[in-house]
Amino acid sequence: MVALSTPPPQQPSSTTTQDGTISTLHPDILQTHILTLLDGPTLAASACASSELYALSTEDKLWRNICTSSWPSTNDPTVSSIISTFSSGYRSFFSDSYPLLHHHHHSSSFLTTSTEYLVSAVDIYYKDVPIFSKVEKNETLTDWFRCSPFRVDLLEPKEFVQTSIQYQTGEKDSFVKQLEENMTLSWILIDPKRRRAMNLSSGRPVSVQKHWLTGEVVVKFATIMAGDGGEKEFVECGVMVCCGEKEGGEMEVREISVGMEDMEGRNLTGRESLVVLQEAMERGERRKGKCGTEGKGRYEEFVERKRERKERKQKMEKVLDMVCIVTGITIFVSSWSFILFR
Repeated sequence: MVALSTPPPQQPSSTTTQDGTISTLHPDILQTHILTLLDGPTLAASACASSELYALSTEDKLWRNICTSSWPSTNDPTVSSIISTFSSGYRSFFSDSYPLLHHHHHSSSFLTTSTEYLVSAVDIYYKDVPIFSKVEKNETLTDWFRCSPFRVDLLEPKEFVQTSIQYQTGEKDSFVKQLEENMTLSWILIDPKRRRAMNLSSGRPVSVQKHWLTGEVVVKFATIMAGDGGEKEFVECGVMVCCGEKEGGEMEVREISVGMEDMEGRNLTGRESLVVLQEAMERGERRKGKCGTEGKGRYEEFVERKRERKERKQKMEKVLDMVCIVTGITIFVSSWSFILFR
């Protein structure tokens, strides 16, 4: 009988780890074939695994590719030059701009800086395909900005953006739902002086409405932030995208604008908006979450608070009216009584 010999142990291949950790892979393999395939949140998580992965995952080139693929507007030279001044370059910019912004409390001790201008980097997607990208620069030092209602328009009154989206005129509810489910927007506001950024958009629409007369569809995105009027004061930063039909049945974008409104329905001025925006940009929390549901939920909560406040105000006004009426009648009767019986 021939004894069976034990085969010699096989040598581990170059992609096999001897100590069971991924850090034994060659850095070029990790950086070229693995890390380049990750999205932003996953790449950030991988940096926490080991010191080697941290060094590889913080390469600015990786984060630049993620930012430019997520937001084509960041390819603009103005935006890229500002991002280069951030503490960790594109990684810091992504950390500021990607997650949902939560800003629940305004501090009265917060001091604003006199930044010369704000930069908006805006991208609109439909079914994950970009249909609009633009960078807008707005000065913030003139009296016109500080005293006028805060508003940024990306299109001129007669300007429009053509798309290949079929405008379904005969199916109102179907088309409104189609836009609500498939349109996404990113409005990143950048403060070059503070070297900070934040996303003013809820990601997905918080409301989509079709005008009964003109047929135009207004898609609204919003972020709710703490106001500067007390602990329970909030403001809405709303982005409006107005769409209409052009010849041939395709949809065109006719208006893209952002503005800020408080719980009384009053438009904030540039000076008031700058105070809220700079504090939210500096102290606001960036949290992971489903932007479609969480952003819409916060917006609906804000609308409900506005409605309750309006009802309380109306009740108070009615009470004051009644008090004035009763007081007037009392004074009138007292005056006539004094005249008749003196």
